[in-house]
Amino acid sequence: MSVRTPPRLLELAGRSLLRDEALAISTLEELPTELFPPLFMEAFSRKRCEALKLMVQAWPFLRLPLGSLMKRPCPETFQAVLDGLDALLTHGVRLRRWKLQVLDLQDVSENFWMVWSEAMARRCLPNAMMNRKPVQDCPRMRGQQPLTVFIDLCLKNRTLDEYFTCLLLWVKQREGLVHLCCKKLKMLGMLLHNIRNILKTVSLDCIQEVEVNCNWTLPVLAEFTPYLGQMRNLRKLVLSDIDSRYISPEQKKEFVTQFTTQFLKLRCLQKLYMNSVSFLEGHLDQLLSCLKTSLNILAISNCVLLESDLKHLSKYPSIGQLKTLDLSGTRLANFSLVPLQVLLEKVAATLEYLDLDDCGIVDSQVNAILPALSRCFELTTFSFRGNPISMATLENLLCHTIRLNNLCLELYPAPRESYDVRGIVCRSRFAQLGAELMGRVRALREPERILFCTDYCPQCGNRSLYDLEVDRCCC
Repeated sequence: MSVRTPPRLLELAGRSLLRDEALAISTLEELPTELFPPLFMEAFSRKRCEALKLMVQAWPFLRLPLGSLMKRPCPETFQAVLDGLDALLTHGVRLRRWKLQVLDLQDVSENFWMVWSEAMARRCLPNAMMNRKPVQDCPRMRGQQPLTVFIDLCLKNRTLDEYFTCLLLWVKQREGLVHLCCKKLKMLGMLLHNIRNILKTVSLDCIQEVEVNCNWTLPVLAEFTPYLGQMRNLRKLVLSDIDSRYISPEQKKEFVTQFTTQFLKLRCLQKLYMNSVSFLEGHLDQLLSCLKTSLNILAISNCVLLESDLKHLSKYPSIGQLKTLDLSGTRLANFSLVPLQVLLEKVAATLEYLDLDDCGIVDSQVNAILPALSRCFELTTFSFRGNPISMATLENLLCHTIRLNNLCLELYPAPRESYDVRGIVCRSRFAQLGAELMGRVRALREPERILFCTDYCPQCGNRSLYDLEVDRCCC
């Protein structure tokens, strides 16, 4: 049975201050710095709005990390914080020890405040967690505005919630005094009209990560692209479920041109994810030619490509230093994989993650990529599930991974011989073949983690796995 540590005398004194708000306000100038974090937490949880307002005005750190306390935001307490900032910004009410420059509304661990409070109490991290230079965090912070507000935006409802609506209005009314910095922007369902209004408030050149997953059509994406081109510091772009059906070839070409030309302005882009993006077919060359930076990550998953698109992958310098290549779910059946071989040769010195799941690759195609694959010495993860290959081809594939000493995770398909004529996996046969394959691998090398996986079960949607024994699916 654990013994709960009793509160320190300093903590008890802080709690007593909150019972008398007038007393707490009058003593803020003399309050020990280490007492501010636990006292602020107490005031926030107990909705002591007047105390919160005054504590903001006397905050002795560069940052106020409010985001971790906003899991279940209360309009009254949030407004109290804004009122405290108003006194600083518009009325010039600043106590002697005030240092606040950043209101941080980014989502961090709920334990952050507890850890920070304990560290301050023990004086083992004096000011280190909060007093780092904020200028390093935002390219727009050069002293023009007294206050910067950091926030990560996730726009997943048709309308904004009360808390964010309040913040946007507050920032808009204090133009020139407050800089709203958003590094991560997720759009998961909001109408483009509402998104436009929000983007007018946010500094677009601060955004470093964007995710678009709104089931947009290609014309809607084209309307968004002018905003994308203004995100000059964008490092990561995720596009999902962009539909280009019911559009004439001429219109498609025009919209794709509008989109891809914006990539000319994205000179910091390092990670590009495209999932179920239907306009890539026949246009991958157009997109890659507009990339002016070397990508670390390229994911083209569940897309339709032409064989000519595959040839363009190895053509451009922007693809030459990939650490991650994900083509999962993109059908390569009946393609020559020589272009993929060329690409693997090009990125062999840097590639760490390769995902070719469910590409429809068959026995006759595998040999083309084996020599290049065997030279990807930095590879830590290789996934090849869902490709209908035979036991002999799988053994050959495993032989070509012998010298890949950095592999930590390998995922391979169950050999074709594991299935009956109806395409249903025979579990006893799968277990037998899995044991044979595992024995041959271990005779050549000691794999860190290797799994053989069946196709998805039609009943439960999961795969059966073989490690040292068969791990059956859920049904």
